[in-house]
Amino acid sequence: MERYMEGYYEKVSEALRYLQSAAGDFQPKTAVVLGSGLGNISEKVRDPRVVDVNDIPHWPRSTAPGHAGQIVLGKIEGRPVALLKGRVHYYEGYDMREVTFPTRVLGMWGIAQYIGTNASGGVDARLRPGDIVLVEDHINYMGANPLIGAAELRWNARFPDMTHAYNPRLLDLCEKAASLQGIRVARGVYIAFAGPSYETPAEIKMARVLGASVVGMSTVPEVIVSSAMGMETAVISCVSNLAAGMGGGTLDEKEVLSVMGEASDRMGSLICGLVKQLEGASL
Repeated sequence: MERYMEGYYEKVSEALRYLQSAAGDFQPKTAVVLGSGLGNISEKVRDPRVVDVNDIPHWPRSTAPGHAGQIVLGKIEGRPVALLKGRVHYYEGYDMREVTFPTRVLGMWGIAQYIGTNASGGVDARLRPGDIVLVEDHINYMGANPLIGAAELRWNARFPDMTHAYNPRLLDLCEKAASLQGIRVARGVYIAFAGPSYETPAEIKMARVLGASVVGMSTVPEVIVSSAMGMETAVISCVSNLAAGMGGGTLDEKEVLSVMGEASDRMGSLICGLVKQLEGASL
């Protein structure tokens, strides 16, 4: 970890310079991170320009299923966007600062909104596979925080406030976009475990007592960083399976990717609707 943190700010700056060179005069306003099985949403981008993350200096490589490792630059509903097809996870063996390296680059690029997506397990008994949840808060049960370590005050305050980490304005715009398209959404709390093993039934019972609606193994580190850096942040979660102990079967990634594939059209429409709302507000 200490070796990676040496020159961390400079490494992020070098990665940003490469992206800016690849983008030319293109300046994205909104970033969208596409979670497991949602990569085909990038087909909605007009005049796309694809950057392979393997070419970006210091950019961490994803080893998880359903994460392509590309950045697609272009426009959705007339708004300049950067779509990240995939993310890296803490359970892949990366340090928290490596996990949030792409988020730091986006923040330094001057991007105004960070929209995350993910696949999650349904903890709330009312949720079913395919349901869409707008995350309004989170519980960090990963045992780590990406802000641990030497403070970099050029990025954020030492102790950033997380009261509105999930931006209320974006939540309202998400709900408006969903209503206009007849897409049913709920609001809920996301709890993040480190993984990669799925949670036990006892852990899910605990999560329910704590007030969680959905559970997963990602997103929270990036949200902490994006919010701390001043980006308006929203997360759209798709329930890919019932959490452990909620159903009769076992859990595996094939089921997750299958459900996410089926839900990708609705997720894509919702993301486009949100971006359209943002562009209409000229923010």
